Amino acid sequence: MSKRNSAAAKTAARERLRAQRERQAKKAKVKRQIIVACSVVAVLAAAGGIGYAVVQANKPTHWEAVKSDKVVAPANTTGKNGTTVVIGEASAKKTLKIYEDPRCPVCAQFEQTVGSTLKKDIADGKFKFQYVGATFIDDKDNGEGSKNALSALGAALNVSDDAFLAYKTALYSTKWHPDETTDKFKDDSYLIKVAQTVPALKDNTKFQNAVKNGTYDAWAMAMSKQFDDNKDGVTGTPGFVMDGKQLNNGTPMLTVADFNKVVDAALKA
Repeated sequence: MSKRNSAAAKTAARERLRAQRERQAKKAKVKRQIIVACSVVAVLAAAGGIGYAVVQANKPTHWEAVKSDKVVAPANTTGKNGTTVVIGEASAKKTLKIYEDPRCPVCAQFEQTVGSTLKKDIADGKFKFQYVGATFIDDKDNGEGSKNALSALGAALNVSDDAFLAYKTALYSTKWHPDETTDKFKDDSYLIKVAQTVPALKDNTKFQNAVKNGTYDAWAMAMSKQFDDNKDGVTGTPGFVMDGKQLNNGTPMLTVADFNKVVDAALKA
């Protein structure tokens, strides 16, 4: 019998085959463990990514968050959270309340045609002017411009009543007021650029810092809530109210003649 066919040779061959199978089995086991481990990591990573995305999606926006912040009220305001803004001579017997949204195109039209008459009437003591700011246009396109401009108006009001009125006029002007679909007022730099046309605000570091730092952001949200909760029945802007009664019945007064006619009648009532 040859050496190849000897019992020892057969035993050695069987041992080599067994060892080879064990090595293959170990390799297969390690491969399965790696695949399982990678799958677990992938699942955890996906879960973590989804969890992060969910957290971010549910994280309140800046403007939602400031609703719960302590309100810093501008100077020249009264009432809860400084949301009562009344400008005019103390001797004026009646108050004209006007609801406006900074992005409102009809408010801009009113300011451009009747604004100078309104300011003269206020200065002459014909009536006091009460301002109520709204931000509902932002809600239509998930914008920020109405809120940001309202906060900047608070910064102007903190300087003076006149600065507030002049800045409001500038924001509504044909040069600076953007189309309703363009949210330019969300940019602090744009609001400051507009303010450079107002003498009391030009190069006014205190005003500019208030705009950049969002000093009156919480105030803007509190003011906006006053519009949302108003008991005058005003649902759009501009809205005009005197003695608790709406003057324009949803129709904007876009000429001086129409404005004078309606307001004079209300003053005599």
